[in-house]
Amino acid sequence: MSATANAFSGFPGMATAMPVSAASAALPAAVPPMRGRIGTDPRYGHYAVPRRYRLYLSATCPHCLRIAVTHSVLGLAETVPMTLLPPVPDRPDGGYAALDGLYEASSHQHPGPSAAPVLSDTWAGRVVSTYAPEIVRDLAARFGEGNRSLRPCAAATEIDALAGLCDRDVEGAAARAGGAGADQAAAGTLLGALDDLEHRLGKGPFLLGAELSTADVHAWVTLLMLDRVHLPHLGEALARRVADHPRLWAYARRLAGDPAFGGAPDLDGIARRHHAGCGTRDAKRAALIPRGAYAR
Repeated sequence: MSATANAFSGFPGMATAMPVSAASAALPAAVPPMRGRIGTDPRYGHYAVPRRYRLYLSATCPHCLRIAVTHSVLGLAETVPMTLLPPVPDRPDGGYAALDGLYEASSHQHPGPSAAPVLSDTWAGRVVSTYAPEIVRDLAARFGEGNRSLRPCAAATEIDALAGLCDRDVEGAAARAGGAGADQAAAGTLLGALDDLEHRLGKGPFLLGAELSTADVHAWVTLLMLDRVHLPHLGEALARRVADHPRLWAYARRLAGDPAFGGAPDLDGIARRHHAGCGTRDAKRAALIPRGAYAR
């Protein structure tokens, strides 16, 4: 796999918004996302025009990271410019002051936080979408022509199923399996999902076989968050069993060595954001994807 541009450094047209503030690491409140699409419905009028759209992302948010890696793999730095937001949101509700204007222009008296990710229409000065799965799909489908096909139509159902497995049975289960009152059923769900991914990687270098896809992007960010956020909260025995998936963690380290993947996350920022919103003490464990594995 060829190395591609770092997802958050050296992008032409990329601005850096506001200094970092550790005011809060609160997760955004549950407000329905804005779900405009690019090039799929004439009602929206959002056509795939280079430099019309801008992404606002944080290098500590898993939803943002999936967009950032996809953006970098497809080489869209010039086509869809990106603004990097601070690692820790600067609003108590988990939003960003830098996004207030876009949200207010798009949804008068918006009921929730001005949260990332955001895909904006620079012509209209409004939000197109805040829904990461569809932003990833539209980047791959509308701006990926001539590049590798990250979301083949024939594999779309399987890709979506793998994303659900990662969200529900890896990240969701890991969150329930750690800390005080650990859920043993969740631990079993987590290990079963990791076994499934391990088995898949016995058939080829990527989750769908020979070719990289958005399933790999989604899974890699899931493994990153499992390693950096959830693993320190798991019991010692469960942490050992999580680590006992050699193909899976070798795959995660291999992808981390590609700048499109390893250049995207802010590892120190992830730690700050996590600790700012978490009152429990983390166990001191070596990361399964060590810092040196990440391309810079």
